[in-house]
Amino acid sequence: MTEATADTALSTEDGAEGTSPRRMRADARLNNERLLAAARRVFTRDGGSASMEAIAKEAGVGVGTLYRHFPRRIDLVEAVYRNDVDELIAGAEKSVNELEPWPALVAWLDSFISYSQTKRVLLSELQESFDKNPAFKLRSRERINAATAVALERAQRAGMARTDIDAADLMQLLGPMCIHAQLSSEQSRRLLAVVIDGLRPSPQ
Repeated sequence: MTEATADTALSTEDGAEGTSPRRMRADARLNNERLLAAARRVFTRDGGSASMEAIAKEAGVGVGTLYRHFPRRIDLVEAVYRNDVDELIAGAEKSVNELEPWPALVAWLDSFISYSQTKRVLLSELQESFDKNPAFKLRSRERINAATAVALERAQRAGMARTDIDAADLMQLLGPMCIHAQLSSEQSRRLLAVVIDGLRPSPQ
């Protein structure tokens, strides 16, 4: 199936002659996921200079396919960010469900650092979206804060994390890692190690 054929799933009506709408919707969804993954890689590699053509090439599709899914660059930036937040929250839920309280908290913090790297790259473009749609930023922040609270409070109840801070305090420590453009991944990891050490309960 060609890219053009797959992407007609975005507009093909059920029952059109010679088509399989369910399969075509699945193909279009696969293209969408592939484009988001490619965009994240290219944005990480090229930063704000990443071109739509480079993203399409990375995804192995034509640039026309990219523009059918994301007519404007900001549409793609928002989609990458929204997908990153979804993956971050899903990872937090998985960690809490599968790991002991302290490893789950550490896994959440580690995932947040990975998320912050992509956000730093997209921050200048995301700011345009946040300014136009404050609710988009607020909702994302609320979801991240809530996931932080679940992981932290679970570790606190287990006696594995200090109890004199809350999720808002922790996010004040982590938040700057999302906005400092010059912060390297290595430095982020070093700073995270300091935060993790500081979260342990003080010896009695």
